[in-house]
Amino acid sequence: MKIGSIDVKISIIAVAVFVLFTLLLLFTYFLTGERFLLIWGIPSLVLLLIIPSALNYMSQKEYAELEPVYRQQAKNIRIRMINESMVGQIVRLEGVVERVYFQFLNRPQYLVADRTGEISVKMFTSPQEKVNKGDVVEVLGMVIKRYIATGEAVVNCVSIKKIDKKIEAKKKE
Repeated sequence: MKIGSIDVKISIIAVAVFVLFTLLLLFTYFLTGERFLLIWGIPSLVLLLIIPSALNYMSQKEYAELEPVYRQQAKNIRIRMINESMVGQIVRLEGVVERVYFQFLNRPQYLVADRTGEISVKMFTSPQEKVNKGDVVEVLGMVIKRYIATGEAVVNCVSIKKIDKKIEAKKKE
């Protein structure tokens, strides 16, 4: 579903919850015949779709507004150079997507590599375009620690876009 320029996506889990509760409501209604269930159940089911859609819309809109600011302030950097002392800095990096996690939750996490190393790139909303393993991408984001106060440095991604470029990943030995 598209609202303005923002492509709103509902996660598969939200759809599964909607379907499960729809089946439970219908089953209970046919067992009891109570119309009262439908009066409260149908609006509740609608909310099970509206709330995740609204949250995704708001996060997509916020990320879209942040992208020009990040693009202007970002420093081009190689993955090997990212470390814990860079926490809070806005970076731009290019690399090959080696793995994709949690895309079905609309909270994807990517393992992006270039010739100098690899880094985890987290995104807390669904990206504007689908990014798959093997795609060459440009990442705009802020360096953060993996677990709020501890852990290695990772990139909190605001924008990840496919680019038309060839990059070789570091070879594992």
